[in-house]
This record gives sequence, C-alpha cells and structure tokens, in this order.
Amino acid sequence: MNTVNPVNSDTFAWLLIAAHFLALAVGMMIFAWMFCLQRRAQREFNSLSPVQNFFPSPAYSPQRPLCWIAVRSVSPESVKDALGLNRAAPCSWTEGLTGGHEFFISPRVHGWVIVTGLGLPCPSDDVDATFLFLTALSRKLGHVQFFYAEKFSRHHAWARLDDGCVTRAYAWAGETVWSQGIETLPEIEIGVKTFGYGENAATILDIETNFERVPQLAARWSLDPAEVKLNSIRQSIGIAGESAWIQK
Repeated sequence: MNTVNPVNSDTFAWLLIAAHFLALAVGMMIFAWMFCLQRRAQREFNSLSPVQNFFPSPAYSPQRPLCWIAVRSVSPESVKDALGLNRAAPCSWTEGLTGGHEFFISPRVHGWVIVTGLGLPCPSDDVDATFLFLTALSRKLGHVQFFYAEKFSRHHAWARLDDGCVTRAYAWAGETVWSQGIETLPEIEIGVKTFGYGENAATILDIETNFERVPQLAARWSLDPAEVKLNSIRQSIGIAGESAWIQK
C-alpha cells in the first residue's frame, strides 16, 4: 500500500501558495508600471504650451458648422471688438467649429475670418433679426458674408453685405423668407435655384440641391470652413467668448 508523505504534501501546498503570491506580485508590478507610464504621459502632455495643445493633429478634418459668417480683410481682434466680445479666451479651430461657444472667431486664413457659434442668428427662427444683425456687423466691418444650412429641415440661406448694405441674400425656411439683390454668377454656375416671395414652386430636389450646395457657394464667395487647411500653429488658434452687443 502506498502512503502520502506528509512532508512532501506540505511542501507542495506551500509551493502552490508561493506561486500564487508570486503571480499576484508580478501582476501588481505590471499594473504599477503601466500606471507610472500613464502619469508620465499625462505630465508630458500638460507640460506642453497652450499653443501646442491647441494645434490640431494633421489627420483632423474640421466639421462644418450649422451657420457661419465670413469677414474679409480684417483681423480677428477687429471682429472681436465689433461683436463686443467679453470674457474672450484662446480657442482651437477644432473646438471652435463644433459651435459650443456663443461666438468663435477664427484666425485669419487666406484673407478671411470665420465667425460661428450659438450667438449667430437663425433665419428659420427670425429672418428680421438675422437681417439686423448682419447689417449692423457689416457697417462695422465692411464686407460680410453669411451661410446657413440646417441638415434636418434642409433650411438654407446665404447673404453678402458691404458697409451695411445687402448686395445679395436668399433664405428658405419652408418658403422663401428673404430674397434680395441680383443672383450672382457663382450661384448660377453651381446650379442653385431660388424662388420669390409666395412662390411655392420649389420641389424636394430643388431644396436638397440648394442645401447641399451652400458649402460650394461659400467656397466660391469666400471659404468653406470644413475645407480650410491650417498651415501653422498660429493659424490654429482663434478667440471664443460671449457678447453683450448681440443682446442689445
């Protein structure tokens, strides 16, 4: 008859326990090592200057805002003063175009400054307020353009103003709510179709075509924000803030 040696049994049990604690210790060491690496990476990121943190990655493609303004031949500071922006702070182009701020003023790119944000008027809600806002801004800044394309309703609008005077504007919000000035050559060339007040001839295809071609018109008149290529750190930083002027 074979019998189990109590000494060998105890030794084997202790070896199993030791192996268990060794595996646990190794696991804890690996966890601690990964935690240290993460903390180190975070410290290195935080040590970057604000400009470096704001600079978008090369793979970033800006999203197109719901509506935006393009202002020609002015500085971002001039736009900031015209809007009466307070509590202004640096803001990346990446964050600014998401539309989460009341106003975002882009750096100057190819002679244009882009303005977007929750503070911009919406012609679908109040076309008169849109008109008053744009004319007041144009009196201060000169040449101003406005673009609007709401993807769910397919409402759309575009406008050009010089020194407070509307040279061309069109807005559709279930019907034509703003039509002013002579149709421009870029509008004709890209194939948008506009209608007069009370004219109910717009088809679903016309509405969809106009909506989809707002960015094309913006690119022909000035800039399509989603297609802007940033060439330097300086071009990636804009201004975000709130305006007291817009509430007057």
